Amino acid sequence: MEIQPGILVKSKAGRDKGHVYAVVNVDEKHVYVADGAERPLRHMKRKNRKHLQPILKVRINGTPDDAAIREIIRQYQED
Repeated sequence: MEIQPGILVKSKAGRDKGHVYAVVNVDEKHVYVADGAERPLRHMKRKNRKHLQPILKVRINGTPDDAAIREIIRQYQED
């Protein structure tokens, strides 16, 4: 599965292991993620692609804000 903007991912490595993020932007080597709370859109986290596991259940359409990202992550974690 290719990591694309708008999907949720789970961190597999690092201090944030197990944390769920929304993919905001992708370049050749890194993925920029945010969770809307600890990592808002203005302070996105840069992660290596191989340290992320895609979550196929949820996809964000359009350009979300921090509140929308928090809500989608909360809904996913409740399931």
